[in-house]
Amino acid sequence: MTGVAAGARRRAREVAFRVAFQADVAGDTYSLAWKLREEEEELTADQRELIVDIVKLLESRGPEVDTALRESAEHWPLQRLAATDRAVLRIAVAELLARPGSPARVVIDEAIDMAGTYGGDESGRFVNGVLDRAARALRPTEF
Repeated sequence: MTGVAAGARRRAREVAFRVAFQADVAGDTYSLAWKLREEEEELTADQRELIVDIVKLLESRGPEVDTALRESAEHWPLQRLAATDRAVLRIAVAELLARPGSPARVVIDEAIDMAGTYGGDESGRFVNGVLDRAARALRPTEF
């Protein structure tokens, strides 16, 4: 993937993060949170497609995403996590499930970066540990 493409995907993942965060905090559906944000974002068709894939998966398989996170976040109930960490984790697991062509390591690295940017001091390390376990369970052939 070229640097431009990687940057474009990064931007799409950040928008997906904001959608997931808004849905979590406001109690909205992911679809509504995306609809409210979609018009104000200047995105390419590829970026929109990635976000829509993540939103659709969270809408249709949200409990499965949360189960994967619960199983991977040992001793950390989801409701006790910071909303930023929860949003980063959810979009990453959703992308792992919805987009088998996205390399797991890239998804994890992007999530770690977002957690470090938007979360607390330990968020990056925490997200790394949880997503590493989740990705190994969801995509064992990549590890």
